[in-house]
Amino acid sequence: MAPKIFIDGEHGTTGLQIRTRMAGRRDVELLSIPEAERRNAAMREDMLNGADIAILCLPDDASKEAVQMVSGNNNVRVIDTSTAFRVNPGWAYGFAEMDGAQADRIKAARFVANPGCYPTGAIGLIRPLRAAGILPDGYPVTVNAVSGYTGGGKQLIAQMENPDHPDAITAPHFLYGLPLTHKHVPEMTVHGLLDRAPIFSPSVGKFAQGMIVQVPLHLDDLAEGTTMESIHASLVAHFAGQDIVTVVPLAESKALPRVNAVELEGKDTMKLFVFGKEGGSQVNLVALLDNLGKGASGAAVQNMDLMLAS
Repeated sequence: MAPKIFIDGEHGTTGLQIRTRMAGRRDVELLSIPEAERRNAAMREDMLNGADIAILCLPDDASKEAVQMVSGNNNVRVIDTSTAFRVNPGWAYGFAEMDGAQADRIKAARFVANPGCYPTGAIGLIRPLRAAGILPDGYPVTVNAVSGYTGGGKQLIAQMENPDHPDAITAPHFLYGLPLTHKHVPEMTVHGLLDRAPIFSPSVGKFAQGMIVQVPLHLDDLAEGTTMESIHASLVAHFAGQDIVTVVPLAESKALPRVNAVELEGKDTMKLFVFGKEGGSQVNLVALLDNLGKGASGAAVQNMDLMLAS
């Protein structure tokens, strides 16, 4: 019998993308609430408790409510895509390539917190350097990023795509999170193994899907003897054997005139780059991904497949 999967919040941006990725699959059975019954709380609870895996694509409070609905049913496993549980030690963090043991943690977990899009890029760049002792305690990490506007959900999509929207946004690019209190900072800090919260400056571009995350570093303030080449080698070693997260060869990076934020649109992979002048004193680490792919829905499906393989 095929395992039953229920997407709670299937009509939202992330939920719709998960359904698209699973549309042709015959190895799972998708449970779905009819459109006319979307607000039927009893039916929703039945669906949650009838699933082998429930994927929650909801705001934080609604996710917490859904977890309570299945808390007494050990047959239901949960993947949550909100920020509600990402630094909860009782939940497995759903970035399978984060370290060598993370995929097995996800396989064995009952509760998995899907990572945020920005943190997926930032942690992919920072954690290997912290684990290798290259990035020292107290280093003032900064993370600068631009995302496609679909990361803001249906409201932002409408504001960006509909010029007649009462709060239409016509800017080709804008910064937000200006008070430096973005909800993704805690997971960057915890899962990036940082002892000091990074300064995070997020922005949105006039494109639907795609993302660039940047972490600039001063080599003189890193572990003694650190070079652009040793940083690249550390990333390569950390992600060795992975096919979803890849590190672009230095020679290939040096030949690039630019990095295109939408290059991985529609894909569930992530590329990491190390840029800098040979023999220079600075480097810029860059992660490229689709904010709805490896940054959201693609990661959720990946985590589901890992859990089903256990």
